[in-house]
Amino acid sequence: MKIGLVRHFKVTRGYPEHRLISSSDLIRWVKEYDESEVEENSVDLGSVNWKSCYSSDLPRARTTAETIYSGEINETNKLREINLVPPFKASFRLPLFLHLIMIRLAWLFKHSSQPENKYETKKRLDDVIAQAEAEGKDCLIVSHGGVMDIMRKNLRKRGYKGPYFKVPTNGKLYLFEK
Repeated sequence: MKIGLVRHFKVTRGYPEHRLISSSDLIRWVKEYDESEVEENSVDLGSVNWKSCYSSDLPRARTTAETIYSGEINETNKLREINLVPPFKASFRLPLFLHLIMIRLAWLFKHSSQPENKYETKKRLDDVIAQAEAEGKDCLIVSHGGVMDIMRKNLRKRGYKGPYFKVPTNGKLYLFEK
């Protein structure tokens, strides 16, 4: 069986304009990013005859899936990116990377500010892989950069072989085979 992971096309909404941002600026930027258009590119899907496709229900992933796959697409919120929720509301400004580090630490250490912790994230993503395996068809999964690394690890644990990546390229296929 083959499972292809594809990160959504590049989003047109770039990083925040200002170097330093507050928690409310971050929340506003995440909303704009989630609603942003994408820059389509051609995707080499290899010589695989993909029979199934799962996609995150966020617009950037849905648009990517509709562009690269012609069949029925199973949209699910289980493939959504990890929520970027600041662990505290502060009016002072910090660099974006510090906000992201604090959010990641809050997620890793199950801080109450986070809607989901790392174990819950791993479980929901593994549920999608299990569902795809149950179908027994070569399957494309279109999602987001942050969750693709977790899915890569889940696939390896399930006996799949495939490429290593930490930050996947937008609109590129990563093929895993069992």
